Amino acid sequence: MSKQRFASVWDAIEDTPEEAENMKLRSVLMTALKNHLIRTDMSQAQAAKLFGVTQPRVSDLMRGKVNLFGLDALVNMATAAGLHIEMRVLEAA
Repeated sequence: MSKQRFASVWDAIEDTPEEAENMKLRSVLMTALKNHLIRTDMSQAQAAKLFGVTQPRVSDLMRGKVNLFGLDALVNMATAAGLHIEMRVLEAA
């Protein structure tokens, strides 16, 4: 068994660094959206209407099904929720 260390679980399970970075960004956006919905006590039906998606889609979001969401969809949902997204790009270590 390898004793290799990873900075993120995504680095360990994704095939390429590009896929890992994409999954990291998606998971951060999903967590922010989930926390916002919980904090504002918004129902899944209300969130679905706000985001322009179905309630089962919001359920997927709340259950953390990151593989079902693309970055564009998550950015659109975050913006519809009134969240502001900032991004930093750093040199790889």
